[in-house]
Amino acid sequence: MHMSSLNKMDWFVKKYLGQYSDKPLKVLDVGSQDVNGTYRQFFENRHWEYIGCDMVPGKNVAIILKNAYDWKEIESGSIDVVITGQTFEHVEYPWITILEIARVLKTEGICCIIAPASGPEHKYPVDCWRIYPDGFKALAKFASLEVIEAFTDWHGIYSDDSHIWHDSVLIAQKRIMNENEKCAFQMKNVFLKGMI
Repeated sequence: MHMSSLNKMDWFVKKYLGQYSDKPLKVLDVGSQDVNGTYRQFFENRHWEYIGCDMVPGKNVAIILKNAYDWKEIESGSIDVVITGQTFEHVEYPWITILEIARVLKTEGICCIIAPASGPEHKYPVDCWRIYPDGFKALAKFASLEVIEAFTDWHGIYSDDSHIWHDSVLIAQKRIMNENEKCAFQMKNVFLKGMI
């Protein structure tokens, strides 16, 4: 985990979750395995439940997902906050992953996704994408999430040279959907999962 990513998650928690410091929140960290650090430190609050999930067992992993695109281990509408960083570039089908994020979020729940907009190839086990704000906005729109903020840090300088990644950040919220929108969302989710 590089410094620029840690700084962005710290910023997210302070800006968007500070008002909930005395309220219960269930936080899901997607791709949480401890590989040179985690985001857990930012969610150490006696009112908050931090849950790490990943595809493989390891340190900081409470839930092992059997399928990267169908998180049967996590109930729909059960999570207040979904976070993920340095994961989306390694996901072959991020449009399905963001559908799962939207599915598990409670209505009006919020997500923070951090991914590089540049930097060298680093397979873990694959390295598929670099994402710009418009890419994040398109993914959010596809999953019926309302974009609160999307940006790329083109100017930050970090002592660990993590500025080479020029992290992009998406902050989005699950909005209230009418019955037609819910049906369309479910059909999209089922259809895409059936294709892989």
